[in-house]
Amino acid sequence: MRKSQPSIQDVAKLAGVSLGTVSNVLNYPDRVREPTVRKVRKAIDQLGFVRNDAARQLKAGRSKSLGMIVLDASNPFFGQMAKGAEDSAAEEGYQLLLGNSSHELAREANYLAMFREHRLSGVLLSPIDSAGELISMARQMGTNVVLVDRMEEASLCCSVSVDDVAGGRMAAQHLIDLGRQKLAFVGGPLDIQQVAERLQGARESVRATKGQASIKVYRAKAQDVISGREVGMSIIRENKANRPDAIFAANDLLAVGLLQAFAMKSSISVPDEIAMIGYDDIDFAQSAVVPLSSIKQPAALLGSTALEMLVDEIENPGTHQHRQITFQPELVTRDSSGYPGVS
Repeated sequence: MRKSQPSIQDVAKLAGVSLGTVSNVLNYPDRVREPTVRKVRKAIDQLGFVRNDAARQLKAGRSKSLGMIVLDASNPFFGQMAKGAEDSAAEEGYQLLLGNSSHELAREANYLAMFREHRLSGVLLSPIDSAGELISMARQMGTNVVLVDRMEEASLCCSVSVDDVAGGRMAAQHLIDLGRQKLAFVGGPLDIQQVAERLQGARESVRATKGQASIKVYRAKAQDVISGREVGMSIIRENKANRPDAIFAANDLLAVGLLQAFAMKSSISVPDEIAMIGYDDIDFAQSAVVPLSSIKQPAALLGSTALEMLVDEIENPGTHQHRQITFQPELVTRDSSGYPGVS
């Protein structure tokens, strides 16, 4: 038969004090004489008592736990973003629970439902699709929501994002400035808003050349290394005359896969034959087989800023105002694209 967990009453009985004294030791130890504190803590240790924070927070009407749902926990970009949020949560006295939707709507909905059931005060969400209905439903259940890596209307919630159209323009313009004219964009699925916006920006830079440059889209099955490698193999099989002379990958994982394919077959030299740039500037970018140029996103700052906005809404409901913060990306050049003036 399973032994029941010791209760606060058991602690009080063993320590020979009142329930109120045990409660004060747990919550306001500075109000209790030191000898009594030692006696209560000894009883706690002896019994193996663990207090029920969930019940305590529910009674108080506010949880000190927050949730975060990311699109792809296997992508280091989201890991950096989650760490930024987690560090800020710790500074604010909150704990952060992480969920991974893996680009699946059902998993996203399940995590949101689970976080509501556990009465979390708020959720940071990197949504798969339009989030208006999800936000409205969460608010009706008393859960605050801040969008991360996605812009949303100020009337709905706070959001933090990066200008991906500007990032796409920047990436393509860098390749064009190097003298490359046959650009390729590798990314997918294209119904992911961030991917679509990066392609949009790249096309704007190409259009500005008034026909001197072109861009071809290679659709990747997913945003991972394997998908990048598959596209790389298809480019290798193309006639040399039809190959691009520059590639903009929608994220660094795809770019790493492309580099791997080219290196494994020793058939395409980067950047001599094909210059390449990725997106996100994850740690792998600098340590890739050819150090990867990339468009840097402030991943940790996205997470920490979103967390601070969420806490402000939770703790200051009367004065809080929704804000939309958009960060600007940054070009980081490395060996994979060469350097300005080198073609």
